[in-house]
Amino acid sequence: MCAPAKITETDSTNTNKQKEGLLEQILSADNLNRAYKQVKRNKGAGGIDGMQVDELLPFLENHKDELVKSLWDGKYRPKPVRRVEILKENGKMRKLGIPTVVDRLIQQAITQVLSPIFEEQFSDSSFGFRPKRSAHDALRRCQSHINGGYRYVVDMDLEKYFDTVNQSKLIQILSETIKDGRVISLIHKFLQSGVMVDGLFEESPEGVPQGGPLSPLLGNIMLNECDHELERRGHRFVRYADDMMIFCKSKKAAKRTLDHILPYIEGKLFLKVNREKTKVAHVNYVKFLGYSFYIYKGEGRLRIHPKSIQKLKDKIREVTARSNGLGIEERRTELNQVVRGWTNYFKLADAKNLLARLDEWLRSRIRMVTWKRWKRVRTRFENLKKAGIPREQAWQWANTRKGYWRTAHSPILTKALSNERFKRIGYLSFSECYSAKYV
Repeated sequence: MCAPAKITETDSTNTNKQKEGLLEQILSADNLNRAYKQVKRNKGAGGIDGMQVDELLPFLENHKDELVKSLWDGKYRPKPVRRVEILKENGKMRKLGIPTVVDRLIQQAITQVLSPIFEEQFSDSSFGFRPKRSAHDALRRCQSHINGGYRYVVDMDLEKYFDTVNQSKLIQILSETIKDGRVISLIHKFLQSGVMVDGLFEESPEGVPQGGPLSPLLGNIMLNECDHELERRGHRFVRYADDMMIFCKSKKAAKRTLDHILPYIEGKLFLKVNREKTKVAHVNYVKFLGYSFYIYKGEGRLRIHPKSIQKLKDKIREVTARSNGLGIEERRTELNQVVRGWTNYFKLADAKNLLARLDEWLRSRIRMVTWKRWKRVRTRFENLKKAGIPREQAWQWANTRKGYWRTAHSPILTKALSNERFKRIGYLSFSECYSAKYV
């Protein structure tokens, strides 16, 4: 695969030929103050220097002038990011790079100035990490294309997109819009700041480290080239970050589209397409942003994808495990957050019956962990009596040798820990949260 010539990063790229004072805007007191407030709001873990978000203000009070001066002089050097790996739903690990809080501040300041500039260039079919746009907007656009008769898709999978972005190509694209070479130089330093893995430094000659405020914007800027190429060719598509679906009217047209767009993505943008995961399929057989599609009476409808349901159940199992050390109040609070957040995200799906089944399963999980907590026979006996179970039955069930999960489904425990009781003490249900969205 060919690659563009390397662009050498220096401290003074084009500094004598400035056409726009972008660095002045980035380093203005107002912009830096807004950036500080945003970094504080976002919280997050510290980088390799160990500084936490709460320590940023005292640091700036003592070192702001020298920090700003080093940025003016082109002498600022971002620190390497701290490597963190998180498990993806496919069992593989996603690599995140956590910048120091000072670097996050500067990245946020850059993002605030550049975002409005690039927003004017971004495609109307791009929805990820953009103001006033959401995953729900992307899904509604998908429905619109399906309703228009575009029922076959190229489900594009870019292999480890953020890890494989060609930095020279990205700098070239940035330079077409950003005429302040000092800002280009600063961004290039962030791209090449390196990674600390188990205490050892690794260079970062390619990729955009996920984890900082700047990476979503840079990712969109790179893929905006692909967006405009698809528009130029007259395709209907929806992109959310690096998830992209191209809609076509027939399987043959979708295959032809894939064959024609691959050379552009790989040969012009130098991105890697995962050939195994990229597929041409009917909309019924694809997953997008946790949802799946189906057609009912000629209209594109949304379901919750089975993998999203499995992921939810894994999370609830984690929260309702006896070994996680959570108290009763903490567990209820965390479960309610999961129920509220998950239902809010999947509110576009047709899911009434599914959510009723999930509620039943969730209640059983709560009954099971409660039964485990009533560990001793005497404790179980007393609590069952308090819940209105007759003495003889309470004693019989307090001594049961049946397994926890089977006991959770028993008529006695279902009566003692009824759905009404759960509601009274503050547990939310999926069905009620879902219905509330449509009241």
